[in-house]
Amino acid sequence: MATWIVNAKRLNPETGESELAHVRVDNGVIAEWRQGTLPETAGAQVIDAKGKLIAPGLIDMHVHLREPGFEYKETIASGTESAAKGGFTTIAPMPNTRPVMDTPETIRFVLDKAATEGVVRVLPYAAITKNELGRDLTDFPALKEAGAIGFTDDGVGVQNAQMMKNAMALAKSLDMPIIAHCEDDSLVEGAAVSEGEFSRKHGLKGIPNESEAIHVGRDILLSEATGVHYHICHVSTEQSIRLIRLGKSVGVRVTAEVCPHHLLLSDEHIPDSMDANWKMNPPLRTPKDVEACIAALEDGTIDMIVTDHAPHSEEEKARGMERAPFGIVGFETAFPLLYTKFVRTGRWSLDFLLRRMTSDPARVFRLPYGNIDTGAPADLILIDLDNEREVDPATFLTKGRNTPFTGWKLHGWPALTMVGGKVVWTEENGINR
Repeated sequence: MATWIVNAKRLNPETGESELAHVRVDNGVIAEWRQGTLPETAGAQVIDAKGKLIAPGLIDMHVHLREPGFEYKETIASGTESAAKGGFTTIAPMPNTRPVMDTPETIRFVLDKAATEGVVRVLPYAAITKNELGRDLTDFPALKEAGAIGFTDDGVGVQNAQMMKNAMALAKSLDMPIIAHCEDDSLVEGAAVSEGEFSRKHGLKGIPNESEAIHVGRDILLSEATGVHYHICHVSTEQSIRLIRLGKSVGVRVTAEVCPHHLLLSDEHIPDSMDANWKMNPPLRTPKDVEACIAALEDGTIDMIVTDHAPHSEEEKARGMERAPFGIVGFETAFPLLYTKFVRTGRWSLDFLLRRMTSDPARVFRLPYGNIDTGAPADLILIDLDNEREVDPATFLTKGRNTPFTGWKLHGWPALTMVGGKVVWTEENGINR
């Protein structure tokens, strides 16, 4: 049965204005758009958008679903439900599970679980090295055949330059990307927060900016030497941005991502209570780094926004800043945070924000999603731009409650999520399996 979504506001990217529009979805794809008067909808399912914005489903190329091995933190079912509530229709989970996603069997396990228990599209990464130990490369060809979309040891940096160069050369031969968590371990061992005023005030060992930038610079040179597509995870420092900008200027195939928290928060925001819900890796940096990240996203040095959704149990996060694990959840707050803080304040256009969360990640990773043209997969969301409400972790669908944004009053909440023509979540009725 076809579905009509009527009375939606569709953004015109040329004018920046929203226009009343109606869309017909049939056989999982966008069949046609109409403007003006309501179309004939007899025999079709009808969804009245009631003036809400219609947009492509959001794409998140850096998430942690925790399954297999850490199901008490998150499962593929709960993680994809949380993604759907946040307006995400395509997500890419990292391989630092237990067992690590370093074999074809584990990749197939994740894909099978996503097909049977998930509600959004799941595109898994495979590990670069076996068990993410940095000693031996995984079987790249077999992992690609099993369904991996790229290779990363996210959670740890590949410390050995020759190992990384070998990985890049092999990935290049397979026309696959290398995705890197950039961190020099010799500079960060035992540290919980960024090196700066907060760490000095509280007597904490700090993570210096150069720990990230050293690997960024090294790997840009290795990417230039091998020709591989090299993608940098969760950029957070001004030094890294200078190196990325230079790499792009000389034609290196380097792309990068940034998280909402590195665009909105600095180490100056961390409360003196040292609440570990403010502990993440990379850590919150200085206001200068925050502004550098914003400017780099605006000028295209950074290509996309990701959440680095990283759920942990409340017990784990209660261990304090030094002992708690790194990471915060992000699916259900990402769009409202950025819409409220950048679009409503006039710094960004709505079209700019949507592109950085849809068509730009699709372009970088060559995915057939992220647009709402006729004939495209019907991955659609409705967003209520006017409704304001507070961030309340008790309402999250993720198992994680670890967020520093509790109590923030935000606009721009998703109200409906459709994946491949199927409505999988609505604000009124919740998850639809």
